[in-house]
Amino acid sequence: MKPQSLEAALGHAFGRPELLRQALTHRSFGSPHNERLEFLGDSVLNCAVAGYLYQRFADLKEGELSRLRASLVRQKSLADIAQSLALGDFLRLGEGELKSGGARRPSILADALEAIVGAIYVDAGFAAAQAVIERLYEPAMSRIDPDDAGKDPKTALQEVLQGRHLPLPRYALLATRGEAHAQEFEMECVIPELGIRSTGTGGSRRIAEQQAAQRAIAEIKP
Repeated sequence: MKPQSLEAALGHAFGRPELLRQALTHRSFGSPHNERLEFLGDSVLNCAVAGYLYQRFADLKEGELSRLRASLVRQKSLADIAQSLALGDFLRLGEGELKSGGARRPSILADALEAIVGAIYVDAGFAAAQAVIERLYEPAMSRIDPDDAGKDPKTALQEVLQGRHLPLPRYALLATRGEAHAQEFEMECVIPELGIRSTGTGGSRRIAEQQAAQRAIAEIKP
């Protein structure tokens, strides 16, 4: 696919096309690759999302805004946006990464999206990067429930149990699968007092725990 279609999806035409090419280049392909732009884009993204939340949700407290920002800039959220842009079709990957499905790997997609943000910042400044970020995040922002305040499932489950004066849940690792570079973890969430044992899987223990907590919440009767 031609980069112009990606520029159209982003809403930004690069004055320096080589920056976009670099942002799409994984280190397995060669140099210059996108790691420096990723570093820069991470900071630009955090600042822009924080500003967007601050303006949009005037009644939320600092801790609530922080939780929302964390949920919006985590790897899964970035990878979801990258997939909506079909970003994997534009990535420049080495042969090994291509064969192992690197174009679909959430970590590579998320890093590339951050690198693109960094590239836009270098190409045209913060205002241009901010405009692109707000455009990309508008669907996610429109789904935010201020009353939920960005609570992750583990936090939400903890508050439910505390409200019932019950002990906190226990999490245990059940299994680890896959190669070292693409492991999958299976975690269990146990709430003995309610007879609940739920499981979750993910690319990290934390992600698997969050899924297990979400399933536990669904099992708790109102």
